[in-house]
Amino acid sequence: MTIETATLAGGCFWCTEAVFNDVIGVQSVASGYIGGAVDSPTYKQVCTGTTGHAEAIRVTFDTDVVSYGDILDIFLGTHDPTQLNRQGNDIGTQYRSAIFPHSPEQEAEARAAIERAAGDWPAPIVTTIEPLGTWWPAEDYHQEYWQGEGQRNPYCLAVIPPKLRKLRKSFANRAKEGAAA
Repeated sequence: MTIETATLAGGCFWCTEAVFNDVIGVQSVASGYIGGAVDSPTYKQVCTGTTGHAEAIRVTFDTDVVSYGDILDIFLGTHDPTQLNRQGNDIGTQYRSAIFPHSPEQEAEARAAIERAAGDWPAPIVTTIEPLGTWWPAEDYHQEYWQGEGQRNPYCLAVIPPKLRKLRKSFANRAKEGAAA
C-alpha cells in the first residue's frame, strides 16, 4: 500500500468531498482552506472572498488502487473546470477550480490531466495549478458533511446527487459499490 495526498479545489468543499468519499482507493477526505494569506481562516472569513483561500479538499488515497491521474480525471470530470471563480451559484475566488500539487511529479500530472480533459468541455479549462501553501482544516461541522447534515440541506440535495451520478456514469470502475447517488 502506497499512500499519497491530493489537494483540490472545485467549488463547494461539501460537494467535492461527497464525490471523493465514493471513490475506490480513497482512504480519507478532509475539507479545508488553502491558497490564502490569512492564518487559521474561519469559514465565515473565507466566504467573504477576501482571504484569498479556496474551499478545498485533501484526499488521501492508495496509489496501488487509484492513481493520482485517476483522481485528477475524476476531479476534472465531476465539477465544471471551465467556470472562472465559481461553481454554479457559488461565486467568488473561494470557489475557484485549482490543483495544489504536493510534488513536481504531481504538477506534471496535473498539467497532463488538464490537457486530457480539455476535449471533454465546450469551453477552455480555467483550473489553475497553484503552490501547495498552508492547509487549514475546516471546522468540524464541515467534515463528512454530506453523510450528515448535507442529506437535509436543500443546496446539497440539488448539487451533490448529480455529481455522484456523473461519477457513476463516467467513472463506474472507480465508484464504490452501493454508495448512494
